[in-house]
Amino acid sequence: MSRLLHVDSGPYAPPAPARELTAVSADGARLHVEVHGPDDAPAVVLAHGWTCSTVFWAAQIRELATDHRVIVYDQRGHGRSPASPACSADALADDLEAVLTATLAPGEQAVVAGHSMGGMTVMAASGRAAFRAHAAAVLLCSTGSSQLVAASTVVPMRPGRLRTWLTRRILGSRAPLGPVTPLARRILKYGTMGPGSAPHMVEASAHIVHACPRQVRSSWSHVLDLLDLDHGVRELNVPTAVIVGTADRLTPPVQARALAAALPHCTGLTELPGIGHMTPVEAPELVTGKIRDLVHAHVQHNQVVSEESA
Repeated sequence: MSRLLHVDSGPYAPPAPARELTAVSADGARLHVEVHGPDDAPAVVLAHGWTCSTVFWAAQIRELATDHRVIVYDQRGHGRSPASPACSADALADDLEAVLTATLAPGEQAVVAGHSMGGMTVMAASGRAAFRAHAAAVLLCSTGSSQLVAASTVVPMRPGRLRTWLTRRILGSRAPLGPVTPLARRILKYGTMGPGSAPHMVEASAHIVHACPRQVRSSWSHVLDLLDLDHGVRELNVPTAVIVGTADRLTPPVQARALAAALPHCTGLTELPGIGHMTPVEAPELVTGKIRDLVHAHVQHNQVVSEESA
């Protein structure tokens, strides 16, 4: 855990939660959950991506928790959630359902935001009963629903079998990442962040990613390689906003445009010039603002209607 907390000051230092709990998924997997902010405030649930953890959302937690109840959790095998032999899209959906059920009252709705694999988690859960009961609106950040490895531009080559093969080998590597060195920061910045990313953003992201166990990193890379959640996009029937960086090499803008075109209720696609894959870290104010807008439009409105009906 000390590696997760290496960033100990500034906007990317993890805030102390108001409380912590463990959610138990359908197969018994135990998930570390944190709740930040006032208990009676509108709820927001944040799902992080591959190789990350709750720490990834530090900037959003810090700003939103002043007047929102912010719920974050570690995906299985990441952060403080123990690894599990079950790695699949269905497991991700099970886990999100478990978190929603453990943290929200019956009938209570929240904005659910997912980054990268967290967005895929939302798509995988879109048809689930607990998700439909609790999700008022969704924000999808830097994510895609299928053909992830083939679409990636991490390897600077023309699309085709060779690029896909090389990308698969790189993303699925079991090699240890080791300490965060200047070379490691340059590699991570190239693969996951925009060219103008500030050093403190790169530093925070590097320590988060390097803290992920290599076996977990490799196991989930194989799941992402074979992922096909196009059906989940079509079943995502709540208002959904989409954000992507134009310099995103892992889930390029073509992925976000496909999502926006397929979503039943897309409220808008935002493409951020020069921003890479780590949108909540690289453009924290914008991501936080989008979440606030969704809460204002869909959660607070729902609560007012419910109170008036009562």
